Amino acid sequence: MPKPDPFGFDMSVKSAKKNNPRGRRGMSGAQETSVRVCEHDGCEEAGKYRAPRAPDVLDEYKWFCKDHVREYNLKWNFFDGTTEAEINAQMSKDKVWERETKKFTDPEARAWARLGIEDPHQVLGANATQNPGKGVSGTRRLPPTERRAIEILEAKDSWSKADVRKAYKKLIKVLHPDMNGGDRSQEEQLQEVVWAWDQLKDSRNFK
Repeated sequence: MPKPDPFGFDMSVKSAKKNNPRGRRGMSGAQETSVRVCEHDGCEEAGKYRAPRAPDVLDEYKWFCKDHVREYNLKWNFFDGTTEAEINAQMSKDKVWERETKKFTDPEARAWARLGIEDPHQVLGANATQNPGKGVSGTRRLPPTERRAIEILEAKDSWSKADVRKAYKKLIKVLHPDMNGGDRSQEEQLQEVVWAWDQLKDSRNFK
């Protein structure tokens, strides 16, 4: 049995409801403490039942007696005056309790987005589309000249010297005017290929 408070205060929930009956609701939904009159025209019954004033004013209420709140609710249409597109949009929101899933993006992408850049590669411009090395693997440490030569020959640093030589000959057949029908439009690239082979043919890095 709880001891009485020495200062004469009753802190129980039951006491609080008794002393402050504001908003007390009965089992039927009626506001038992309401002193309002039913807002239906010509009705003088007590308005103990509340209903929203309009679909776009849900936090303001009209007060009716039991019979007239039922009549009001039967005529209630939340979508009154809305288009089909607006109804479909509301239904989509209701499926997720109006808490739509945010698009997942990594933190770096969000940082670029704050600067107005959707794709970080936009910063690089035309350089973003260039092939960085044409698939050359970096499994071995080579001097810069030999690394560049490997890129020009479209070879790999894991190849043998015989394999690199095959790649060189293949390019010569495509680029040399004497072997491609006299086409001299690619002479500059041909010179690069010849230079690249000169860097690698005596290299100790390729056996």
